[in-house]
Amino acid sequence: MAGTSRHDREMAVRAKRQLSECSDPVEKLRLQCLIRGSSGIKGLGRTFRVMDDNQNRSLDLKEFLKGLNDYGLLMEKEEVASLFQHFDRDGSGSISFDEFLVALRPPMSKARLEVVMQAFRKMDKTGDGVITVEDLRGIYNAKYHPKYQNGELSEDQVFRTFLDSFDSPYDKDGKVTKEEFIDYYSGVSASIDSDVYFILMMRNAWKL
Repeated sequence: MAGTSRHDREMAVRAKRQLSECSDPVEKLRLQCLIRGSSGIKGLGRTFRVMDDNQNRSLDLKEFLKGLNDYGLLMEKEEVASLFQHFDRDGSGSISFDEFLVALRPPMSKARLEVVMQAFRKMDKTGDGVITVEDLRGIYNAKYHPKYQNGELSEDQVFRTFLDSFDSPYDKDGKVTKEEFIDYYSGVSASIDSDVYFILMMRNAWKL
């Protein structure tokens, strides 16, 4: 169950308004991601992961700047340097992009995070930490999808379309990791003020 377009529109409007009044570099970057909707922060994470050629899950300042530019996030070089310094706490000249993305996520209450994890565990039938088409069989009923009913899509194509809603638009691999799932729902969560409403929405959507 992806975030609704209405939530994304409301979040974008709110983030744009807050961005015009914001001076904190971390918050400015977070708001620029949220303007892109529920997938904004997750998409930035994908950009960094694609750049991580040596698989060490860290970035130096040059890579960090390139990642932000590649994703189309506009910040002054001084702001990027300040942002990098904020996350490079040990002064090593590199930052862990996993820690960076966790810090960038809009904060979720413990109750919200728990219901998101319940949904992920339900979907991750094999328990390997990644949701794939195989996990969706028997959990997500493709036969009710209108494009399956009219013959436009096969069952596997419906599953893939479902997974794509959580994926970065530029790097769809048909897999959703726990981190991507949380990144996605931290974006959805940012558009919903009430814990009660968010938890109810998740329980209804995932039949928890």
